[in-house]
Amino acid sequence: METINNEDRKGYDLSELILGLPNLNKAYLSVKRNKGSGGVDEMEVGQLGDYLRRYKYELITKILNGNYHPNPVRRVEIPKGKKRNLGIPTVVDRVIQQAIS
Repeated sequence: METINNEDRKGYDLSELILGLPNLNKAYLSVKRNKGSGGVDEMEVGQLGDYLRRYKYELITKILNGNYHPNPVRRVEIPKGKKRNLGIPTVVDRVIQQAIS
């Protein structure tokens, strides 16, 4: 029987850590706590829990296979001295960003 040593697994440990359910749950709770607006898909933070329960394994598989593409960012002008643009990612993309950080 062939074994896999640590040399063969380079790069896997980090992705497993990022996409592990404990880390994704922590990321979800962080996004939920921060509230905020929905992105271009108009999904609100309140809808996020149901979405992730239903599609979490599909989302994880897409990321691991390299098939996940973040959605476009919604632009909103905010007054800050002069008006400036603020980018608002979708709540799903925020969970993934939070999981990575």
